Amino acid sequence: MREIAPWLARTSEDSARLAEALTFIAGNDQFFLNIAMALAKAMTDPARSIAKSSIVTTMCRNGTDFGIRVSGTGDAWFTAPVEMPVGLYFAGFSASDANPDMGDSAIVETIGLGAFAMAAAPAVVGFVGAGSAADAAVFTRTMREITAIENPEWTIPALDFAGVPTCIDVRLVAETGIAPTINTGIAHKKPGVGQVGAGVVRAPMACFTEAVRALASAGGAR
Repeated sequence: MREIAPWLARTSEDSARLAEALTFIAGNDQFFLNIAMALAKAMTDPARSIAKSSIVTTMCRNGTDFGIRVSGTGDAWFTAPVEMPVGLYFAGFSASDANPDMGDSAIVETIGLGAFAMAAAPAVVGFVGAGSAADAAVFTRTMREITAIENPEWTIPALDFAGVPTCIDVRLVAETGIAPTINTGIAHKKPGVGQVGAGVVRAPMACFTEAVRALASAGGAR
C-alpha cells in the first residue's frame, strides 16, 4: 500500500474509484494473501527441474484432489484425495456444510508462510481453531522437521529470531510421517455460498511417498 498508493494517485483519472479501491484494500486483512500467492509462485518457479532435488515446488488443491510437484521430477504431479479441514465455523454453519479443502493458497506454505510461520502470528491459531496462542510455536517447530532450511530473511522474534522453515523435502515428510500443515479458509459445499469458516488441514501423505518413489526411480532419492 505504501509503495503503490502514491503512484495510483498520480495516474488515476477517477479519484472516487481510486478511493473506493484503496479503502477496500486497507479494510481487508486477507488482501495480502493475493499478493503472497503471486510472490510464492515467483519464488518457487525458478527452483523447478533441478536434477535429483527433493524440494517441493508446488502445493495446491481443488476440493477433490491435492497435488504437489517436486523439483527433481519437473512438471509431474503427485496427487491424492484431499483432506477435510478442521477449524471454526461462522455463525449458522457447521462441519456438515463444509467442502473438502480447496484453493491455491497452499503455495504460501511452500515458501514458509501460512501455517509454517504461525509462531509469528499466534492470534491466527485461535482464528483457525487450531489451539491456543502457545500452540503457534509448536506448528512452526513441527514444520521445521520436514524442511531443508530456515529462511534468514523472514525471522520470528518469538523463536529467538529463527527463520521460517522453508523448502519442504519430500524425503523428510516420508521419513518423519509429518505432513505439511496448511492454513485454509473453509468453503461451503454448495457453489456460490462462499467461505463458512477457517481452519487447518494436512496435506495427504500419499502425495509425498509417491514423489519419493518417483525420485528413487530416477536416481534422485536415497
